Formats: sequence, C-alpha cells, structure tokens
Amino acid sequence: MEETISFSHRPVLLDECVEGLAIRPDGIYVDGTAGGAGHSSVIASKLSQSGRLIALDRDETAVKVATERLSAWGSRATVVRSNFCELDNVCRMLGVGEINGLLLDLGVSSYQLDTAERGFSYQADAPLDMRMDNRNPLTAKEVVNRYSEEALRRILWQYGEEKFSSRIASAIVRARESAPIETTGELVKIIKSAIPAAAREGGHHPAKRSFQAIRIEVNAELDVIEPTIRQATALLAKGGRIAIITFHSLEDRIVKQTFASLASGCTCPPDFPVCVCGKKPILKIVNHKPVTASAAELEANPRSRSAKLRIAEKL
Repeated sequence: MEETISFSHRPVLLDECVEGLAIRPDGIYVDGTAGGAGHSSVIASKLSQSGRLIALDRDETAVKVATERLSAWGSRATVVRSNFCELDNVCRMLGVGEINGLLLDLGVSSYQLDTAERGFSYQADAPLDMRMDNRNPLTAKEVVNRYSEEALRRILWQYGEEKFSSRIASAIVRARESAPIETTGELVKIIKSAIPAAAREGGHHPAKRSFQAIRIEVNAELDVIEPTIRQATALLAKGGRIAIITFHSLEDRIVKQTFASLASGCTCPPDFPVCVCGKKPILKIVNHKPVTASAAELEANPRSRSAKLRIAEKL
C-alpha cells in the first residue's frame, strides 16, 4: 500500500508518555490520535492477552496505516475512524464501560504537514484544504474566501496570536475581490504582503501563525479538548491516567485549566467560610510542570521543540 509506505510520523515524547500512562498489562487504553501508530504500537506491546488498545483517528490514511501496523497484536488492538471527542460513543459501541488510560497527541501530524496536497504547509504550493478529516465540508479555501473580514481578523488573532491579524484579514478580502484564493502559495504571498518588511526578517515564517489559525478553525481543534478530557475522566477507572501532548500555548492552556478544574473540586467563591457546593476533586495532577523533550530528542526530531506533556490521574 503506497500510502502506508509514505506515512511517517515520529512519535513525540514516546518514553515519557508510556511511563506517564503507568500501563497495566490487563488494562484498556485509548490512543485518541493514532496517526502512524507510533505511540499505539508501544502501548499495545505492553499489554497482555487480556489487555486492550483502542486507537482512534479521523484521518482516513492514518486509520489505514494504524490498522496495518497494529495488526500484529490481533484482537488486542482495535482501530476506529473517529474524532477523539466521540470517545463516549466509541466506547459504548465497543462495549467498553471503563478505561485505564487515554493518550492525546494534539495538533497536525508530520505526515499531514509533509503531504503537500493536504494543504497544511506554507512551504509548498497546494490547494487550500487543511482538513484532518476529508468528510468535513469546511476547508481552508472556504474560510479564506467566504468568511467576513471581521471573522478572519478574529480567527487570526484568537487562534494564531497574530499581531498583524487586521492587516492580513484586510489583504485577504482585497485579494479575493478580483479572484478566489485557491492555493497555499497564493495565501502565503498575500500574508507576506500584509506584514511590514522589518517584521518579516528572522524568526518564524511570516505565514506560520495564520496557517495555524486557519487550520484550527477548519478542524475545530480547540473546541473538543475540554469536553474530551471530561468524557475521559468519567470513563477512567480509579488510578487511570490521561496524558496529553500539546504544541502551542492555546492547547496547553485549555489542558492545564481543565485539569486544574477537575483537580480542585470546590467551586465556591474564596470568601465563603465553608464549602456549600459539595464538589470533590476528581483528578490528581501528576506533573504540575509540563514534561518537555530531552536534548537527544530535540536533536533527532526538531518538531518536538514545542511539545508539552501533561498527565493527570483519576482519584
């Protein structure tokens, strides 16, 4: 299968994730972002015949690849094409009432970035797509050509933390008045033209933040993180763990705040003399400071530079 051969994704913080999940050989574990099955394969290798791995991905190619690469573990590994926010439904479908761990490796995969025709990369000219799931009707082309100037400005600022969001949104709207913006290359030129020359020198690629923002919008990436953590917490057995890798501050902030909310319990105002809400902590935060890549991993895989791993355990 050509797709399988070309699908390469180096698992980030692999040893740290496996250690953080504290895998029980007879446990049930979910890899919500299977990708090329890098993390999944190692998790499956730690399980006994009575253990089980459920690997999810919404990317059609990833599902094919993960199915092939996990076939060595037979019935111990089940691959399902699904967004991880459907964790509840998947477990119900598979007759699983309780899990011992969930792993999420958020963001775009190396395969998706490196496959030019997927339209994720600002380094190659390709149709504007950026969908992680090709069943999704919303594409980057739709966002760029249909969204209002104000909506584009908001997305670029909120999801890309792009300080030139207003200038870029205005430039996009002006450009599309003469003809639709069809490709990543066209969009990169428009973004570059909107950013002052002095700001384009050194540092990140000038289109990096805008491409991140549009990709997040297309795939609703931030919207699903908190609900998934809460679903997983409800499904976790006592002592079960959630391990989540993030790649930018927006994702990390949501994970950190959701873990903190579930670990704090009481939601009464600080000036109340006694607790009246009765809420108890559900999670224990395992690492208050996120785990980051070692020097050796950074050298071997530069894309691990921005990765942060947070782990929480069910009380």
